[in-house]
Amino acid sequence: MNEIIKNRRSIRKYRPDMPVTREQLNQLLEAAMYAPSACNSRPWEFIAITNREVLDEIARIHPNAGMCETATAAVVVVAVPKDGWADGFYPQDCGAATQNIMLEAAGMGLGTCWCGVYPREDKMASLRGLLGIDGGKIPFNVIAVGVRDEDGEARGVFEDSKVSYVE
Repeated sequence: MNEIIKNRRSIRKYRPDMPVTREQLNQLLEAAMYAPSACNSRPWEFIAITNREVLDEIARIHPNAGMCETATAAVVVVAVPKDGWADGFYPQDCGAATQNIMLEAAGMGLGTCWCGVYPREDKMASLRGLLGIDGGKIPFNVIAVGVRDEDGEARGVFEDSKVSYVE
């Protein structure tokens, strides 16, 4: 198994003195945009945040995003639902983009933590208001990003009992 996948962790404590650069954020966003999507619909937009006041406000309004207080950046994945063949697949597509961001960050030596927003109406409304997200678009999640100040715990493990084979 790929070591980046095996060693990726959800990081909740970051080094506030070591900022994430725009170049690093662009690398993460490029990785996101290489994610697969239904019918290549690419139903996403991204908001890259390095503003300290906005990061602190995210930590205040999102009960599970307290790590944004020490993160030096965050990416908000915004779902843009589309009609047609790809209708309704945006959660999978945005999830794939999110995973690409997290794996790319791990490969770069950065830590991340995925903080869910969708489908919680209260969290979506708070982020829409804070970031000026149009009502037809869906704040899908917040990904805290930064230089890790902890190792995080391994939580993944292969469980043979959860696998069935059709041969």
